[in-house]
Amino acid sequence: MPDPMEIIHLRREVKTALELAVVALAPEAVVDRLAAAAGVLEAVAELPTDAAPLVALVPRTIQRARAALQEWHEWHDRRAPEGTA
Repeated sequence: MPDPMEIIHLRREVKTALELAVVALAPEAVVDRLAAAAGVLEAVAELPTDAAPLVALVPRTIQRARAALQEWHEWHDRRAPEGTA
């Protein structure tokens, strides 16, 4: 089971990326992946840390969230003017 603080920080990072992606008019697929990751992370945060669904969902949820963040950062970096990424 990952550290609860790791999940809290990941949730915050995904939510921030989602907001930025919406404002930046990122492709729908990028926004959708961030939104899905944010939603599951939000739901997981409401469960007791020893809940069976949490234990089952968290590893894959963390992978998906990190992949969505990576996709967002790659898309954003490709569009940022040189020297500002």
